[in-house]
Amino acid sequence: MIEPLLLTTARVSTFNNDQALTGASGFFFLRDEHLFLVTSRHVVIDVPSGHHPNRIEIELHTDEHNLTQHTALSVLLYRDGKSVWHQGKDPGGEIDVAVIELDRSVMPESLAIRSFTPAHLQSSLDDVEVGTSLLVVGFPLGFHDTLHHLPVVRQAVIASSFGLRFQGQGYFLTDARTHRGTSGAPVVMRSPESRDDLPWKLLGVHSARIDMGGRDLQRDESLGLNCAWYADILLTLTAAAAKKVPEVGDAGSQGAAAVKPEGRSSR
Repeated sequence: MIEPLLLTTARVSTFNNDQALTGASGFFFLRDEHLFLVTSRHVVIDVPSGHHPNRIEIELHTDEHNLTQHTALSVLLYRDGKSVWHQGKDPGGEIDVAVIELDRSVMPESLAIRSFTPAHLQSSLDDVEVGTSLLVVGFPLGFHDTLHHLPVVRQAVIASSFGLRFQGQGYFLTDARTHRGTSGAPVVMRSPESRDDLPWKLLGVHSARIDMGGRDLQRDESLGLNCAWYADILLTLTAAAAKKVPEVGDAGSQGAAAVKPEGRSSR
């Protein structure tokens, strides 16, 4: 049996039309029957580096009993000149999380995925201690099980006080070995009291490695620390969709996605 956790996360590739740009990670979040892809905001736009894709592709499993069967969902990032994703700010500044509502009508009926829900979010910050064991589920450097198209898992621990926003920002630190391509991965903690088939708490969204700007590259190793944005931002970013019935022309709803066969280039 496949662990349901591995079906929550999909490989994300960014494109400028047909030109492949970068690879990343993303995961599914379900709220009031609205299905979202969650990833890092810098995956869909990163002005400092000049990263401006106009679409992404998401790998989807189509048969839970035969994981070699899959397809690609192509999602446009703009409609009528406006972005279809939602991002947010808080008193500390911009939050490196983006959500895109997926058009379920164009997705395969036999779709084999698992989704986090608001019930998987951690309600109390005080119940999570520094040093708590975590998992980061993603596609480091694009590496994955290429036959079954499944992510890999890295072990991590909470490296800063979970109850305090690190340096006033909306994230906490993790100690884990991560690489490019892991951006947008879910950061989860085992929830033994859970009774569903996804017994994990969704604590954060992995964003990037943190390093010292003055580190001696010859003498000092990388810190090995990462920032993970608190996952409760998803309640804010999905609130608008959860309060209304999508209409044709709404950002992220009808016409924003299309299924296409596998066979694209990747990085």
